[in-house]
Amino acid sequence: MDALGNVTVRGNQWQRLVNWHKRRKGNEESNAVNQSSAWSQFSKINWKEWALDPADQFYYVWLQVIIFPIVYNWVIIILRTCFTAIALNYLPVWLTLDYLSDLMYVMDMIITLRTGYLEQGILVTDPSRLQKRYLRSRNFLRDVVSLLPTDFLYFAFGIQTPMVRINRLLRTPRLNEALDRMETRTSYPNTFRISKLMIYIFVLIHWNACLYFALSNYIGFGSDRWVYPNVTNPVFAATRRQYFYCFWFSAQIFTTVGDTPLPSREEEYLFMIADLLIAVLVFASIVGNVGSVITSLRDRDNVFFPNHELVKAYLRSHHISKELRQRIDNWYQHLHINKKIMRENEILQQLPLHLRTEIAVSVHLPTLSKVTIFQSCETSLLEELVLKLNPQVFSPGEYVCRKGDVGHEMYIIKEGKLSVVADDGVTEFAVLSEGNFFGEISILNIKGNRSGNRRTANIRSNGYSDLFSLSKEDLTDVLSEFPAAKRHLEEKGRQILTKMGMLEESGEGEESEKEKVETRVSRLQENLEVLQTKLARLVVELESSTRKMKARVQRLEWDVAAMEAPDDALDFADGDLELGRGEGVGGEVQLQREEAEGEEEVGESAVKQRGQSDPGVGEEVTKEGDGESTKSNKESGECLVEGGEEGESKVEEEDGKEKGDARPGQGDGAEIVKEDDTGNTEEQSKDRKAEEREQTGGQ
Repeated sequence: MDALGNVTVRGNQWQRLVNWHKRRKGNEESNAVNQSSAWSQFSKINWKEWALDPADQFYYVWLQVIIFPIVYNWVIIILRTCFTAIALNYLPVWLTLDYLSDLMYVMDMIITLRTGYLEQGILVTDPSRLQKRYLRSRNFLRDVVSLLPTDFLYFAFGIQTPMVRINRLLRTPRLNEALDRMETRTSYPNTFRISKLMIYIFVLIHWNACLYFALSNYIGFGSDRWVYPNVTNPVFAATRRQYFYCFWFSAQIFTTVGDTPLPSREEEYLFMIADLLIAVLVFASIVGNVGSVITSLRDRDNVFFPNHELVKAYLRSHHISKELRQRIDNWYQHLHINKKIMRENEILQQLPLHLRTEIAVSVHLPTLSKVTIFQSCETSLLEELVLKLNPQVFSPGEYVCRKGDVGHEMYIIKEGKLSVVADDGVTEFAVLSEGNFFGEISILNIKGNRSGNRRTANIRSNGYSDLFSLSKEDLTDVLSEFPAAKRHLEEKGRQILTKMGMLEESGEGEESEKEKVETRVSRLQENLEVLQTKLARLVVELESSTRKMKARVQRLEWDVAAMEAPDDALDFADGDLELGRGEGVGGEVQLQREEAEGEEEVGESAVKQRGQSDPGVGEEVTKEGDGESTKSNKESGECLVEGGEEGESKVEEEDGKEKGDARPGQGDGAEIVKEDDTGNTEEQSKDRKAEEREQTGGQ
């Protein structure tokens, strides 16, 4: 087992060694390929056409490098001028550093000459245009003056007078640019601001210390307690001790910490007065309120620009990729370096409305005047519109909108160039520049638009583009008071949709809309007629039922009264009896006829009255029986038009049927034959009563 185990271990070791050798050989080959490819790319550069992008990492690194010669000149020139011992003891070092810094100044001029710039958001890299722009700028004049060979004045004033190189301090604006870019790139901008403030304080104290030593030399070392002690004293003879003592004394004066010796000469008093004024005006307001200064700077940046520190902390906590963080850094740097403010409305919120409007118009009017739809508009429209514009900045290659997205706002190009591209992202249909606008199709309710509120094209930013966005709600509110501008904008949108073939024919749309409206109106009219018919029929049925009920109750009362009459009432004379019979039978028949005629007249009058008050009702409603069955609108109209005897006879027949009287002759005007309680007819009852009277008379 041990032997087998050893063999196994050795086999594994040899295998790992072989794999390691292969990987090493592969890495060496890949490194060689990378080096050769990098060298080939470097050798293929056309230096005549070479241009530098200010957003590249190389430019950022170069700005950090150029800080050293600028700070060197600010610190060393005054030091060598005042401390002659330091200047003479290290003269070869200073001369080497001087001319090395001059060489870096020359290189900086060359790089500046080849540095591109943004025009309409597009990086300009044409060498002729770059040279023309730089040579005509003030920066070129300042750079040339800072490189004048003033070192030849050494022959006149001596090598111990480096003040002849004072012109090298003119490169200070380059230092400010480098610090600004570093502030936008750093992940801790507040800490960087404090460090920058401390550097400024150090330089100020350094200059004051050098001037103090020079003044002490002019007055005489050790002449009084205020000046620097006598250099003959070994304790104060060392150059390092001289500089540190002067720096401590200067810091003590500026910070007013500790007791400083009182001056005794006019020169000393003047120097102290100047230092105290500087201390009061500078350090009392900056160093004494460092916290408030940092807070104010942070608040200002938060108002003018997005909070970069919070964004970077979020990116770090979520481990965002380096490429995406670089894009965010470039976007923030572009805003900060070019002073592009994103929150204008919040900054101007403290001002009155009329002042805010005037400021917005004065700032954005040149851009709005280039927009075609606003060139002939009223001033009041522009004043309302500028207050609703929101600035936005898009990075190179970023899509402003994509085809098919839901559109909630339109865009006006303030600066930059954007391309209308196909879905593949390569084919370009058109290029939009300053003053153009797009996105209005998706937020306007254009009739016949097949896409609705969807975007109809892909818009991509070629470089850094500054746009104004206007939301759908704000645009609707503004254009509601300016119909001419609204019509112009809609017409422009129709033309674009027509070219794209996404606009339906207006005639078909209008006809379809008209048909829909007419169909709805006719349907509503039919429903209204049906409801009116039902209402009239219900009212007539109610009145007819009420009248019939009253007639039946009255008839029942008469029948009951006839049954309760005494037999003596029947002993009358024949004439009187016949008269009474005639009155009883004929009166009852006549009563029934009057009831039927009254019901007919009341029904007809009710229908006529409703026909007069509500047109169409009388033409459609007809009383049929007691209302249990109805006719169609056409039949009811014919019945009402005909009137006459046929209508009356039909009504009488139907009334007779409704009463449930199945006796023959009812409803047609025939004589009514009445039956008594035994079921006999009226004639049979008369014969029976006559026989009874004869029998009683015979008895």
